[in-house]
Amino acid sequence: MAPLISIKSDDDKLEIVNQLLLPHKTEFLEINSVEEAHDAIKTMKIRGAPAIASLAALSVSQHLTRALRAAEPPAFLSSPSALKSHIDTTLAYLFTARPTAVNLGAATRRLTKTLDDAIAAGKVPREIAQELVAEGRAVADEDVGRNKLMAKWAGEWLLQRVADRGLDASKGVNVLTVCNTGSLATSGYGTALGMITYLHETRKLQKAYFTQTAPYHQGSRLTALELQTLQIPSVMICDTMVGSLFQHHEIHAVAVGADRIARNGDTANKIGTYNAAVLAARHKIPFIVVAPISTVDLDVHDGSQIPIEHRPALEACLVRGIRYPNEGGETEQVQVMITPQGLEGIYNPSFDVTPAELISAIVTEKGVAVKEKGAEGFDLSPIV
Repeated sequence: MAPLISIKSDDDKLEIVNQLLLPHKTEFLEINSVEEAHDAIKTMKIRGAPAIASLAALSVSQHLTRALRAAEPPAFLSSPSALKSHIDTTLAYLFTARPTAVNLGAATRRLTKTLDDAIAAGKVPREIAQELVAEGRAVADEDVGRNKLMAKWAGEWLLQRVADRGLDASKGVNVLTVCNTGSLATSGYGTALGMITYLHETRKLQKAYFTQTAPYHQGSRLTALELQTLQIPSVMICDTMVGSLFQHHEIHAVAVGADRIARNGDTANKIGTYNAAVLAARHKIPFIVVAPISTVDLDVHDGSQIPIEHRPALEACLVRGIRYPNEGGETEQVQVMITPQGLEGIYNPSFDVTPAELISAIVTEKGVAVKEKGAEGFDLSPIV
């Protein structure tokens, strides 16, 4: 079956699949402005650090493409300085949509560099805008290729690790993942879920396990949809059952994505990742982070410096889905409250930070990094 996609882009037409409606309804939402892109990112109609970065970059490309085609060019195309002021403001605004996802910052910095380099080269506003359009599209186009590279690196590293430990993987390996890191979270193929896909494609995967991190959390539902679409054998478990899973089933690895990786290897990812890492360490199960280079933030020394986004408290009280039983096959969704009304003191962070000491390997499109013997942190220089 064809893989799922999160973004469709053709010339200046830009659409995203509204992930709030998945897995029961697939509906594409047209994005016609930077403001609409910002809203889609902030309200989590699109999610996954690479996909967020792609949408932000593509929305800038769309904005400039339409400006270049306008019968009356907007004022910001009147001079290089006017264009710079406009684009700097636009990129700063987009960055505020999801502050933890460093890929978004990497994309905005990349476009800023393209802008500054073109101005320094003495190019006129229309030329500068055309270069920004091309660079914005490149941010999204390059994602699929690097995802396939890191998926292969991670999959082969795990298979070698299993062989070195003398474990029986004749029927394939079993891998647990947290949150969604597949085609819906990227521009295609995926990161940690890409690794699982690679193992499946090479017939080295026995089963994929994925956590339901909270009743309202959409990531696990999207993972379920992606694995079902790709016909990958899989099992969903509640995040409170990870310890039991490790006790009673042979799990060869935990593989997760990342929203930001600090210089020492501390990694921010969807809430519940740290829990899985602690339990994996207790059971001596390799814990692998699979993420693009753009996720590594060398300006952040360790996880204590990573900003953690907190979602509205109300989100922790709600769950959305279709009615059950549903004999008519209807896809209309309902939202219900699962806690007492007016509940106070709700703790609802979107992410937690897994310390580097609990991570076995960090994989990017450039390869695999492991810690030196006895070291708590990583040297990421070979893979960034």
